[in-house]
Amino acid sequence: METDATGPLSVYGSNKLESEVLIARHCPRHLIFRTSWVYAARGGNFAKTMLRLGQERDKLTVINDQIGAPTGADLLADVTAHAIRQVTQHDDLADSCAGVYHLVAGGETSWFEYAKHVLAQAQLVQPALKLKATEVLPVPTSAFPSPARRPHNSRMNTAKLQRVFGLTPPHWQTGVNRMLAEIL
Repeated sequence: METDATGPLSVYGSNKLESEVLIARHCPRHLIFRTSWVYAARGGNFAKTMLRLGQERDKLTVINDQIGAPTGADLLADVTAHAIRQVTQHDDLADSCAGVYHLVAGGETSWFEYAKHVLAQAQLVQPALKLKATEVLPVPTSAFPSPARRPHNSRMNTAKLQRVFGLTPPHWQTGVNRMLAEIL
């Protein structure tokens, strides 16, 4: 929940939290949207990496102990535009709507389950796609050491966003499937 204690694990996370504090301090009529696991059809992303690796390798190993909701940049843009429009059209709401909101797609998954979904959906969308990977194996985060610590739980409750702005984010698979249909 937005009111839960924060605990950034990296410089990146600490900087984001510091920015939230400064924005709230200097702009009382703010909207801050926290998100995670962001992807877009343009540029690099996890799904594109899994597709490439799935074509290059016989076996993939993917982290299974980090949980979140893949969230499309298009969803972030649409919800942001809706929220700004609602607040600017109803000036009386600006003060009561100000604050921090969680904005992620519905549902949850691990990177491992996300990878399996991407590969299976890619085969449905593009049956001619040649995937070499016949196995996708779950591994712990420790299998991919990184200087930056990653949270094991990136799940976010969107009840406040839903209540205040009347929006229910679609399930993560809906956005990922749309993105895959666009890029394949």
